[in-house]
Amino acid sequence: MGSILNFRVATVLFLGFSSGLPLALSGGTLQAWLTVEGVDIETIGLFTLVGLPYTLKFLWSPLLDRFTVPLFGRRRGWIWVFQALLLILIFAMSMVSPVKAPWVLAFLALGLAFASSSQDIVVDAYRTEVLREKERGLGAAVSVTGYRIAMLVSGALALILSEVLGWRTTYMIMAGLMFVGMVAAWLGPEPEDPGTPPKTMREAVRDPLLEFFSRDGAWLMLALIVLYKLGDAFAGSLTTSFLIRGVGFSVGEVGAINKGMGLAATIVGALFGGALMARLGLYRSLLIFGILQAVSNLSFMVLAMVGKNYAMLVFTIAFENLAGGMGTAAFVAFLMTLCHHNFTATQFALLSALASLGRVYVGPVSGSLVAEFGWLLFFLVTFLAALPGLVLLWKMREKIQALEKGNGLQGKAVL
Repeated sequence: MGSILNFRVATVLFLGFSSGLPLALSGGTLQAWLTVEGVDIETIGLFTLVGLPYTLKFLWSPLLDRFTVPLFGRRRGWIWVFQALLLILIFAMSMVSPVKAPWVLAFLALGLAFASSSQDIVVDAYRTEVLREKERGLGAAVSVTGYRIAMLVSGALALILSEVLGWRTTYMIMAGLMFVGMVAAWLGPEPEDPGTPPKTMREAVRDPLLEFFSRDGAWLMLALIVLYKLGDAFAGSLTTSFLIRGVGFSVGEVGAINKGMGLAATIVGALFGGALMARLGLYRSLLIFGILQAVSNLSFMVLAMVGKNYAMLVFTIAFENLAGGMGTAAFVAFLMTLCHHNFTATQFALLSALASLGRVYVGPVSGSLVAEFGWLLFFLVTFLAALPGLVLLWKMREKIQALEKGNGLQGKAVL
């Protein structure tokens, strides 16, 4: 049994890598390529719109629940199709000049974002269905780890390679790395409970919502999804600006410690949190990791008080990213637990979109708070913003504990 368990988790790890790899290739890395090639800033600004599919992916997720590719099973077939499409699109981008044909490149980048966000939908669904209850914490952790490593590869490593090999060769190498995920999708196990696909598109669109909202406490669960990572998102929205402008660290220092060490701490936190979840269970993990997330925001308050102090900087970034990684592992496992296997793709896409609302809308509020009250009070507010989610989590402890036993917020025979 141990080898089968490891095989499932290993598959999720490599599929996490496959999900994270395309993101920068239509975002930051592409922006760097356009800048180096001398494309005007207005055009570069328009290129940011190619990322829209990532925010709208829930619109076509019912199609991926309804229809099945006759290849590798219900979820793995779609994963493999989108991975093959990504490989082709990334390779095609390598053959286009940003100066001579910027709109052709933009069209390919938009296709890349669509294929990538579609792959994310099905990978999330597959991970939810293939992992057993005790594996969800570790599975979420290794998925986050694979995703982050891939972002580093297609981000920082791609930029370094571009200076040595050129952009065309760099994008060709990135295309070749999609084979990692394709092999994982090909060899990965089928879920033990794959669910039953909806019979019509009407069912695929309607039934995921009916099933979820038929559950006792569904609206409170939605509120918890929005609130749980709100304090973390608040603090993270202006961290870089705070470290550079607020306490006076150099861009290089922030890059090395906040981005470099911070990434490593997030990965360690996710893996450590995933391992702890097997012992603590879902509710206690959400509570303990959520408290750590909230308290870690106070370390920024201390840094704001002491000023430019390298030891405090290292402690703050390590603490914040470790706690954030642990919280993310528990939160992803929580979202997986909430999904019905008949409509995993649609429900996970909708729930994860709802969870991202905090990250999207706290930015303008954050800037106004800092301008009005300063950094010290801002980070106090980020700590306070984390408390409603923790209070709601505590009030819903019995429902979440019931989820762990498999008899939580089940639908009331609506299907």
